[in-house]
Amino acid sequence: MTPTNKQAKSHYSETEAAEALGVSVDELRTVIRRHVVQGEEEMANVASATFQFLDLLALRMLLSQLQAESAKADADGGVRTASV
Repeated sequence: MTPTNKQAKSHYSETEAAEALGVSVDELRTVIRRHVVQGEEEMANVASATFQFLDLLALRMLLSQLQAESAKADADGGVRTASV
């Protein structure tokens, strides 16, 4: 295992989070609206989105699940059951 000097950050901006997850900021916002917050009112109460490492981990797992469901639906004849 190669040692690294890169330290985990305590907080990530919306842009940094999207980049780390391999999605656009708009896609990140869509996932959060559809699968994390309870509604637009709750989303509107967030002054600025910042993320911690565990938030990114949970979002990565959610995105992986959504992508797997989408790929399975495509393989089953194009019927999509999940979307980002």
